[in-house]
Amino acid sequence: MLRLNCFIRVDAAHRAEVLEAARRLTAASLNQYGCVAYDVFESATRHDVLLICETWRDDAALKAHSDSDVFVKEVGLMRSLAEMKLETFEF
Repeated sequence: MLRLNCFIRVDAAHRAEVLEAARRLTAASLNQYGCVAYDVFESATRHDVLLICETWRDDAALKAHSDSDVFVKEVGLMRSLAEMKLETFEF
């Protein structure tokens, strides 16, 4: 399985729009084949930080997710408005 932590740093002017994009991505991703878990979190200590935490069954499921229309649309929007950093773990 693969665990991804996507840290999102966003300024106050774009926070609501980025959070909504992350919520839409989360809702769609939970229905994709091979998705074990997917959620978006808001930092309790830093208003400018969000986290998407996701778990995928295997590389093929993650690739299908990354190639999906909803991923391309929502991640593209988030990248245009915020700084994103990805950590990947295999277990």
